[in-house]
Amino acid sequence: MKSAPVAFHPLARLLHWLMAILILTMLFVGVSMIADLSPRHTWLLSLHKAIGLALLLLVLVRIVVRLTLPHPPIPSDLPTAQRLAAGASHLLLYGLMLAMPLIGWAMLSAGGYPRPLQLPALVPHDLHLYSVLRQAHGVLAYVLFATILIHLGAALVHGFVRRDGVLRSMWPGPTTGKD
Repeated sequence: MKSAPVAFHPLARLLHWLMAILILTMLFVGVSMIADLSPRHTWLLSLHKAIGLALLLLVLVRIVVRLTLPHPPIPSDLPTAQRLAAGASHLLLYGLMLAMPLIGWAMLSAGGYPRPLQLPALVPHDLHLYSVLRQAHGVLAYVLFATILIHLGAALVHGFVRRDGVLRSMWPGPTTGKD
């Protein structure tokens, strides 16, 4: 019987860090875009749409990778409540990474705005729906940011307090199995 890996597959780690950079970029571009009504606004909006589409494609690949490639188990000595919280937070992260670009796409569709690569409308033109989706997109962006901060905090606890190999298992580059 094959033993569980001590680190995530290099493709999983590449997707993790690439998406982390793009998601943080998206959050800051999104905030800047709302606050900036200068001529840069159009450029920021285009950048936001392009990165959103890239993230949608990457999260679909990442879900396939997560479901098909073996990955390290959660440390067996982790208390049950923390194991459940880890599982729930990862489901929330994946759900938000999938929902945010889809809501953005639907929002553009409902508002009658141009979509990247002339993608088809996900929903019909409806200004009330646009308003609801825009508010949901904004609120979920804050939820995503808060979830990322919790995820980062947990990773740092694993790396510098527990020293159980969890942080090292997703760290880019060669892995040793322990932090």
